[in-house]
Amino acid sequence: MYPTDLKYTRDHEWIRLENGGEALVGITDFAQQQLGDVVFVELPEVGRTLARGESFGTIESVKAVSELFAPVSGEVLAVNGDLASHPERINTAPHDTWMIRLRPTTSAEAEELLTADAYTAIAK
Repeated sequence: MYPTDLKYTRDHEWIRLENGGEALVGITDFAQQQLGDVVFVELPEVGRTLARGESFGTIESVKAVSELFAPVSGEVLAVNGDLASHPERINTAPHDTWMIRLRPTTSAEAEELLTADAYTAIAK
């Protein structure tokens, strides 16, 4: 059910490591189902340095407001500006809709994240 090319956090974020050392971050299908219809996303400034586990923004749905947490440490290289006017894309394609692009500080942190199988076991 969850893409095997992603790594996952217990806080329901995913990270896709790309060639060139950059990474995309978003939320999982489980997270968007729990939230319901997403109506707003607040994302960080480009250039901000994040520590693993640090809040990098919020996501608001018709049910709740939740914090978003960095799966790894790194510098924010870009934010997905389309989400300002189309936050519902998170509901329709959560594993294809990235929120931030990071330059991870180290690859070791990503290796400690959950595999798709391990995440599936906790996302119930």
